[in-house]
Amino acid sequence: MSVKKKKFGRCDDGQVDAYVLRTHEGFSAEILNYGGIVRRLQVPLPSGDAVDVVLGYDEMAAYLENPYYFGAIVGRCANRISGGRFPLNGQEVILARNAEPCHLHGGEKGFDKRLWNAAPSGETGLKLQLSSPDGEEGYPGRLDVSVTYRLEGMALIIEYAAFTDAPTVVNLTHHSYFNLAGRGDVHNHRLTLDCDQYTPMKSTFTPTGERSAVAGTPFDFTAPQAIGDRINDDDDQLKLAHGYDHNYVIRRNGAGLVRAGEAVSPESGIAMEVWTTEPGVQFYAGNFVGAEPVGKRGMIYGPRSGFCLETQHFPDAVNLPQFPSVVLNPGEAFSSRTEYRFSV
Repeated sequence: MSVKKKKFGRCDDGQVDAYVLRTHEGFSAEILNYGGIVRRLQVPLPSGDAVDVVLGYDEMAAYLENPYYFGAIVGRCANRISGGRFPLNGQEVILARNAEPCHLHGGEKGFDKRLWNAAPSGETGLKLQLSSPDGEEGYPGRLDVSVTYRLEGMALIIEYAAFTDAPTVVNLTHHSYFNLAGRGDVHNHRLTLDCDQYTPMKSTFTPTGERSAVAGTPFDFTAPQAIGDRINDDDDQLKLAHGYDHNYVIRRNGAGLVRAGEAVSPESGIAMEVWTTEPGVQFYAGNFVGAEPVGKRGMIYGPRSGFCLETQHFPDAVNLPQFPSVVLNPGEAFSSRTEYRFSV
């Protein structure tokens, strides 16, 4: 069990380092202090080989572009905010509209483009910290954030914490694209989501505010289903997003860590369970992934080369009071935990 550090490149804010975490089981992760990016996630096979199950890049220059948020920590407020504005304590907060007509994933320079302070945490952990000043990207209040990655056995554990000195909003998530075969597309991956409802969206990719039952629709993954089986069905929501890119309501009774779902690759035999304290999970099938920049080992990524299971509060919750609140006040602590548990 170990944590090793090596130089990876540079960004405008300074030196970018890569930290390699490894367990006795041979499970390993490579994490950048730029964007908190998980660049590699190696799952060992019984044959002695390993499969890198996340999409990414070989060069720092590609991560400076990173149009798909490969592997990054996303914040201050993940997902879309309708109109790039929201009310808070009687005042209107105005943010950058970096995905017209919406604010997306924290803005022009969200947490995915920040250089974090990094230090090993225990034998197989890495703690990342940053301070987001009052007014950054339009968000009120200074926000002090920490994200701790830790490997245990064959699990990647992510723990988030945040504190503010003024009322603000916080919704942090992790944006890895998974391909459990390590190549090709993910159409044959079998997915289960422990979710009886999802939140349909408008043409702006923001929720209507409703919660709709998945039963009898292409959005039903309550039993294992290949991702590609119904992705091109004649369904208005699928047509709008060119596939799956929707927030699901996780089935739960009370607070705490619950399973959000599981994905399995028939090709590699690798399975991944997702457990979280969050109320929702965004299932994105990588519909808009393009060939540029070129991926790791010269791989040419295309649509559906990877899928995301982004644990989160619901999109646009700042404008939809019927959704769980993302408001954080002084004296309160934001705390969240997600685990990606692998087996073969």
